[in-house]
Amino acid sequence: MGQADGLPRFSIHQRRNDKMKRLMLLLGPLVASANVLAEAPVFIAGLAPYQRPADAPVITVFEQTPEWQARALTGITPPPTGLDFLKYQGAWYTPFIYPNLKDRYDIRGLHADVARKDGS
Repeated sequence: MGQADGLPRFSIHQRRNDKMKRLMLLLGPLVASANVLAEAPVFIAGLAPYQRPADAPVITVFEQTPEWQARALTGITPPPTGLDFLKYQGAWYTPFIYPNLKDRYDIRGLHADVARKDGS
């Protein structure tokens, strides 16, 4: 069943499918790489971390406003000792002034909307 004259059934279709598979194996990578070759090169900082893009924004002046200082000193009882680095912080990112862990690890109370487990 399924064989006529000793040949497998659908042999013509199988040969055609084999040719299509070979064609796709040859043309597939070519078509996929054509899109990559057509695109303009994009700046990736990981390849040259020492190089800053020409159109990158530059902070020229950073003013420590009273709002910034209040946010940086939230949850710290006066006098704030050991925080002299805030005077020279500038516009650099610092995790010190942003809320981090919640619950009992939030010793400064930066997550005001979350009730603390230790009762304080």
